[in-house]
Amino acid sequence: MRTRSLIALSTITAAALLLAGCSSSDGDDTGETDAASGDLCSATVASGPAAEGVDVDGEFGTASTATFELGEQVDAAQRTVLTEGDGVAIADGDYVSYALSAFDGETGDRLGDAGYEAGELLPVQLTAEAPMGQLIGCATVGSRLSVVFPTSADAAAQYYIVDVLDVVPTAAWGEEQEPVDGMPSVTLADDGEPTVEIPEGDAPEELEISVLKEGDGIAVEDGDTTLLQYYGVDWETGESFDSSWANGAPISIDGNTYVPGFVEALAGQKVGSQVLVVIPPALGYGEEGTSEHELAGKTLVFVIDILATVHPAAA
Repeated sequence: MRTRSLIALSTITAAALLLAGCSSSDGDDTGETDAASGDLCSATVASGPAAEGVDVDGEFGTASTATFELGEQVDAAQRTVLTEGDGVAIADGDYVSYALSAFDGETGDRLGDAGYEAGELLPVQLTAEAPMGQLIGCATVGSRLSVVFPTSADAAAQYYIVDVLDVVPTAAWGEEQEPVDGMPSVTLADDGEPTVEIPEGDAPEELEISVLKEGDGIAVEDGDTTLLQYYGVDWETGESFDSSWANGAPISIDGNTYVPGFVEALAGQKVGSQVLVVIPPALGYGEEGTSEHELAGKTLVFVIDILATVHPAAA
């Protein structure tokens, strides 16, 4: 039997694979608490003998070794809680960081590990409709899960040990820094959403960056994909032209392919930071007349909350 490669560690496996074989838990006791989201709990993949029969060697938060009966026919995705953490219960919509070790069900060979080193995986948003939400469910932070994907016509089952590491805030949490004179002023709502007041005077001709909150995480590197919140303002009008807050969720774009000034503002900043940047037209959407973009010729102001970052995979 040919083994399936370790597809897309950031989402464990293709969504179709999970959805084709999963079933709801129908009240099975898999270790979740009643305090978490009911919808997320009820959508969780059911336990089963393959997931329950895995023996794991290794501490939580480190790459593990799993042993199980080889060559089992697994007809549907299974998930069980091996050890229940004492952290908060995950709620529907939370962004969760996790790590995993994966193994081939036919040979027992290790397929790979991910998430145990900073910068390997982005947090994932868990909802009842999302495959990762159906796998992790409303488990508590600190839990270790056994997840098994079904046997297919051309590949063995796959066994995953998943560690639920943390719930990631959706606003910057770093230490507040002194504001820089002459920069726009920023006020935060209770949920972290910013508003911006533009100072009197002409827009600066050069890129200006200031750190409003200094995070404690890893630094953003060239080519990273960063999970972030942003709030964009037109310097001339003082009006917001775009905002992830207004759009309802943080964003990530592969390789951080934003306008050059935005990319420069991210470079070297630590996860957990909030950065204020003023971008002249040349580092935004171009000078007026050089582009048909509606923001061409505009000086742009962004407040950026850096929630997580993943480094590009080595070639």
